[in-house]
Amino acid sequence: MAPWTPATLETDRWETPTARTLVLSVPGWTGHRPGQHVDLRLRAPDGYTAERSYSIASASGPDRLEITVQLDPDGEVSPYLVHDFTPGDQVELRGPLGGWFVWDTTSPDPVVLIGGGSGIVPLAGMVRERRRTGNRALFRLLYSLRTPDDRYYRTELGPAAGPGVDVFLAYTRTAPPGSARGPKRLSVADLNTHGLPAELTPVCFVCGPTPFVETVADGLLALGHDPHRIRTERYGSGGGR
Repeated sequence: MAPWTPATLETDRWETPTARTLVLSVPGWTGHRPGQHVDLRLRAPDGYTAERSYSIASASGPDRLEITVQLDPDGEVSPYLVHDFTPGDQVELRGPLGGWFVWDTTSPDPVVLIGGGSGIVPLAGMVRERRRTGNRALFRLLYSLRTPDDRYYRTELGPAAGPGVDVFLAYTRTAPPGSARGPKRLSVADLNTHGLPAELTPVCFVCGPTPFVETVADGLLALGHDPHRIRTERYGSGGGR
């Protein structure tokens, strides 16, 4: 297991009123694979510690990384990270971790990314790493979210995502005015229309709450996708595992 190391909050930005991206300075960090995560540990003055895992949102690079934390009002860790963690403060970090839910940046295989809520975080990291490395693999991103106000990375996960990356937004509670698709859950028909056909044998990455992940994975199987090319990751309500 990787050792714990200090990480300092360098800067931050708000993605939504309840989700905050943290840019962490980690001296000696040598980078990561897209889709990996880190463990964060908070330590109270009395010695009590609390740990959570968060996917890495940024492209790979030295000495810093980004995570996005969704507030869980009843959580131990996310309320501090969202509301009280200020530039210059430190946490302990361990990683990068994980070897299954990762995208191979050297592969030309097409990719389907399907995220629910804060499950968009590691998928955004894959889109950013594709842009950084110049990989030309065909990407399809399906992002399920409740309302327009809940949308993360709204500038990057749109036309700015780059050539070869198509983004589909599925609103489940409130759709934007004039939207041709009313608010409803992501369906098999959506996967069929906005994903990629099974005949292209894409690698499919699905991330979100457990019921969402299971429903999407079942839908992909019903469309004929190879179960060995469907990779899943489940999240808790605060954006961590």
